[in-house]
Amino acid sequence: MEIREAKEEELDELTNLWLDVSLESHSFISADYWLENKESIRGLYLPLSENLIILADDKVKGFVSMMGNYLSALFVFPDSQGRGYGKKLIEYVKCDRKIIQLKVYEKNERACQFYKQNGFKFKERMIDEPTGEKEWLMQWEKEKK
Repeated sequence: MEIREAKEEELDELTNLWLDVSLESHSFISADYWLENKESIRGLYLPLSENLIILADDKVKGFVSMMGNYLSALFVFPDSQGRGYGKKLIEYVKCDRKIIQLKVYEKNERACQFYKQNGFKFKERMIDEPTGEKEWLMQWEKEKK
């Protein structure tokens, strides 16, 4: 298993992963919303300069995109979910940070539980303006020794 920076030629595959998982995990939001935002996601959440990390064996399993201390995206291919790939990506980005924040839709109970199990705490309940959906600001902090 390897964790590395994304390659330019992988961005289309990662964009499609983002779209497929978003459509499945966020079925409470119109599919049109995700389809309309596909290209902006490729430019906003998947820039090579913003610490995009790839997890690969023989093929890409998933990715995490960090913007400073903000976890802007974490996606694992559906056939690879539940195998610890997401946890390994979270552990990797925790190594060189003291704090990580993210937002997750309240209705995405599986993701909320995943982040909670990985040490994130619910900080603030908010409304995502573009969708009108309730979301949580979650935060992880490195333990002080």
